[in-house]
Amino acid sequence: MEASTPVGVIGGSGLYSLLEDAEQVSVETPYGEPSDLLVRGTVGEREVVFLPRHGRNHRHPAHVINYRANLWALRSLGVRQVLGPCAVGSLRPELGPGTFVLPDQLVDRTSNRVASYFDTGAVHVGFADPYCPDGRAAVVKTAAAADQSLVDGGTMVVINGPRFSTRAESQYYAAQGWSLINMTGLPEASLARELAMCYTSIALVTDLDAGLEEDHGVAQDEVFKVFSENIEHLRNLVLRTVAELGPQRDCRCAHAHDGLTIPIELP
Repeated sequence: MEASTPVGVIGGSGLYSLLEDAEQVSVETPYGEPSDLLVRGTVGEREVVFLPRHGRNHRHPAHVINYRANLWALRSLGVRQVLGPCAVGSLRPELGPGTFVLPDQLVDRTSNRVASYFDTGAVHVGFADPYCPDGRAAVVKTAAAADQSLVDGGTMVVINGPRFSTRAESQYYAAQGWSLINMTGLPEASLARELAMCYTSIALVTDLDAGLEEDHGVAQDEVFKVFSENIEHLRNLVLRTVAELGPQRDCRCAHAHDGLTIPIELP
């Protein structure tokens, strides 16, 4: 892979406007339609392919997103490195709304999601470290250069949604030592690994989860408000990181299939 290989960004609509010479691209996949049309453009000298995770107007809730089609569509357009900015709740009082966190671990608490491309054979891709080390290093370097506050490390538990957690569930997750809670991080990250793509999550804390929030619990309007207030900072961090990413060829994510015979033909 050369440095000019396009970078994929899966996120919200706030990223559209910074892509230069953007064009919409329709992609067919063996797994159905992606969440929406993909948008291809440039950031500086780097090509970027943007995919709205929930589709326009947030029409796909987290538990029904076609994650397999989304990742496959990105790979079919040449993407091998993916940045996945996302909104999260905090399970730690010190990680208040507006905090940016670079998680390094995941816990899967979802159910009934199609979570693999490998429906036949014994194919077990390593996922001990779910996020790309090179991608994480690029985010850390970018944030430091821009004097952007960033918490490096934390475990994100992914729940099914669309409901928020009960107080008891939230307190249980916090008691395990986990830091963040989210509804889209899986199977997005694990499917990227199955396709031998790099995947890096950048999390924006929008609320204190129910176990910490002593008043009325988590409210959707408050989550959206905090996200909108911080979207410019998130957008700048993502797009500066795009320029910092090098070629994928030396990254261990690219070697996810080493020693395996996978039952699908990759695009």
